[in-house]
Amino acid sequence: MTDELLGLLEESRQRGFLGPGPVEVHLDHARAFVVAAEVPPTRALDLGAGGGLPGLVLAAIAWPDARWTFLDAMAKRTAFLREAVDRLGLADRVEVLTERAEVAGRDAEHRGGYDLVVARSFGPPAVVLECAAPLLRPGGRLVVSEPPDAVLAERWPPEGVRAFGGAAPRAVTAGHRHEVHLVVIDQHEACPDRYPRRVGVPTKRPLFTSPT
Repeated sequence: MTDELLGLLEESRQRGFLGPGPVEVHLDHARAFVVAAEVPPTRALDLGAGGGLPGLVLAAIAWPDARWTFLDAMAKRTAFLREAVDRLGLADRVEVLTERAEVAGRDAEHRGGYDLVVARSFGPPAVVLECAAPLLRPGGRLVVSEPPDAVLAERWPPEGVRAFGGAAPRAVTAGHRHEVHLVVIDQHEACPDRYPRRVGVPTKRPLFTSPT
C-alpha cells in the first residue's frame, strides 16, 4: 500500500497538484494529522483535497475504518483523486466530490455531518473556518496545517473562531522525521446558519484577517 501511495503522490506532484520536495516529506506531514486528531473519526472530510494530502494518506494507512469525503472544486484534481481512490482500493468508503465548499456546507448531506475536517493549504484562517465549521458536527474537530513561525492568537483570533461555533484554538507540533505545525479547533456548537456565505464571499470579505 505504501509503495502504491508514494507512487500516486509522485504522480500528483508531476501533475502540479503537490508542491516541491520529496514525497516522503509530504507523507510524513500528512501522518502528523493523526497526532492532532487524537481520536479516529467515523466520518471525515479533506477540505480542498487537491493533490491527495492529507486525505489519501489518512484514508489509506491511518484510519482504515473511517468514511471520507475528498472535497475540491477543480475537476482536474478530483479526476486524479478518483483514479487514486480506485487504485488504492478505497472506493467503498471514500467519496470524491467536485464542489465548492460553500455549496457543500449548505447541503444537508454534508452540513454538520463530520467528526473531523482536515485542511492543508486551503486558504487563510477565516476562509478555512467559514468553509469547514458548517461541515462539522458539535464535538467535531478541525485540524489545519500551519506555517512554522505562525503566532496562534494572531492568525486564529479566539473571537473570530467563536463566530463560527469553535472553541479556543490550540497549536500542535508533530511529525516523525520532520516537524509539522498544526492548529486544532474543536467545534463547540453548531455553526450559525448564516455561514457559509455565498460562493466566493468568504475569500472576498473574510470576517477577520490574519498575518500571512
